[in-house]
Amino acid sequence: MVKETKLYDILGVNPEASASEIKKSYRKLALKYHPDKNPTEGEKFKQISMAYEVLSDEKKREIYDQGGEEALKGGGDGGGFHSPMDIFDMFFGTGRSRRQGEQRGKDMVHQLKVSLEDMYNGATRQLALQKNVICSKCEGRGGKKGAVDSCQTCHGSGMYVRLNRIAPGMVQQIQTVCRDCGGQGERISEKDRCKTCQGKKVVRERKILEVHIDRGMRDGQRITFHGEGDQEPNVKPGDIIIVLDESPHSIFKRDGMDLYMTMEIELVEALCGFKRTIKTLDKDTHYLVIKTEPGEVIQPGDVKCIMNAGMPSPRRQFDKGSLIIKFDIKFPETIKPQKITALEKLLPPRTEMIIPDQAEEVVLKKIDPEEMKRERRQYYGNAYDEDEDDGRQHGVQCQTQ
Repeated sequence: MVKETKLYDILGVNPEASASEIKKSYRKLALKYHPDKNPTEGEKFKQISMAYEVLSDEKKREIYDQGGEEALKGGGDGGGFHSPMDIFDMFFGTGRSRRQGEQRGKDMVHQLKVSLEDMYNGATRQLALQKNVICSKCEGRGGKKGAVDSCQTCHGSGMYVRLNRIAPGMVQQIQTVCRDCGGQGERISEKDRCKTCQGKKVVRERKILEVHIDRGMRDGQRITFHGEGDQEPNVKPGDIIIVLDESPHSIFKRDGMDLYMTMEIELVEALCGFKRTIKTLDKDTHYLVIKTEPGEVIQPGDVKCIMNAGMPSPRRQFDKGSLIIKFDIKFPETIKPQKITALEKLLPPRTEMIIPDQAEEVVLKKIDPEEMKRERRQYYGNAYDEDEDDGRQHGVQCQTQ
């Protein structure tokens, strides 16, 4: 249970709403109450933006659910609120900050293979990667102080514009990267270049990130390291985004918070009862004991469920999904003839069939349909294929007549 529902009420969603439902509701309300469309609804737009900022962030949402707005004011939300317009621009990609001149580097995306056990128990993994960092020797200048000059060819823009006359009175304007400065807008003489970065202003550095995988995280979920992307002078670094890639498990298959598995049991177990153990994903080697009730018969394809034995909830660690088991029955290949009579006495009586006098008794043979097709083609050769082709041709002719 959440302590208060004010922010959920502002967005018109219930406390159990998924991230996609929250996102969809914010999109609809933000467009409706945007100041450009409703100048008198500025306060409403601000409330919607603040509610979305909290509920779209897993950590802030958890803090709010447990302690309400008072807990967020205590500093546990990881920082103050952003401008409502900034949130709108980030969500809809309007690029307001870029229009104002702020430059931001590209985000770096890396996949991280994780096991189902890691997502069940939580884990910390180290990821080593290479990134650009500003050269400490020249402090990102690329050379000695005062040795960096603006490129005279492109006048510091990094781009060169030339005019190409394609016809009388028609001129084509072509913009290309300046060849003299390589698009940097600056030139540094060879003797004044930094020996560490060779005038590039940045150097490659090995970075090790500690990736914390919380219990209940999902395949494809993103973990963001803000500002940890490639560095560049006068440019705000982008983010490093880690995308979790869940490895297939040998026993369990995951669907949201539920785990699925198939259990094969013997015919005697299906008819007379069984007791089995299931090793869970718990790192402390925890086992579950399952059994049938006396007289209960398991049918082929039966599905049973163990409540609260699936994946943990990412928001409520003590809540778990279900473990769903599908049963396959392993039948014996043959039965000894002398035991058939005794077995028939134990089983329900068979249905008697009336066989007509003209009926022909045949022999059942176990086959593989695909293997039978291959053998037939090998035996008949091209004649088999030609017969099929002729049939198709005749069919076409009949349709055109």
